[in-house]
Amino acid sequence: MPCPILLIDDHPLLRAGLRLMLESALANALVLEVDSIGEAVRCGEAAPALVLLDIELPGLNGLDGLGVLRQRWPQTPVVVLTSHAEREVQQAALAGGAWAFLSKAASMDEMMAAIQAALNREPAAGVSGKAAQPGRRPHLTPRQCEVLDQLCLGYSNKVISRHLGLSENTVRVHVQALFTALDVSSRTQAVVAARHHGLVR
Repeated sequence: MPCPILLIDDHPLLRAGLRLMLESALANALVLEVDSIGEAVRCGEAAPALVLLDIELPGLNGLDGLGVLRQRWPQTPVVVLTSHAEREVQQAALAGGAWAFLSKAASMDEMMAAIQAALNREPAAGVSGKAAQPGRRPHLTPRQCEVLDQLCLGYSNKVISRHLGLSENTVRVHVQALFTALDVSSRTQAVVAARHHGLVR
């Protein structure tokens, strides 16, 4: 049975290397390569078995796009694979719903161990794994904080887009990512949750 894996990275050579690694290590791997979050969400409704996500992407970056992917395919584990190993980036990725956080400097064995663990819905040994805890203050990106501030002032997506110099569609994506990070389903709930967590005054 095919194992569809969605690889989101804007570096063709790296994608090619990862694809070869996956196809050689997993006999049933079916790797789909895209270079942006926007292209990923246009891949159709069928959920992949796994998403491998870079952080530095054109348009919507990986951290902001993580919420979009988690909302679209809530049962699909997302493994963040990046050259940015800073602790705050790692914490933001895990708080945003990443299954695991892997450095691109990791060995092939380490990468495949983490990938196989994610496919089996198991924590990866020796890898930063799912660690968000109930009630923990959500970690938002700077752009998400800006959108949240505007949202809490009661502004519409159209007004927020004008204030922040973003397209209305990009604002909509950020708002959905905020809903996911705050575990809410409406703007009113988002405001209440933001105040509860001390994210806004």
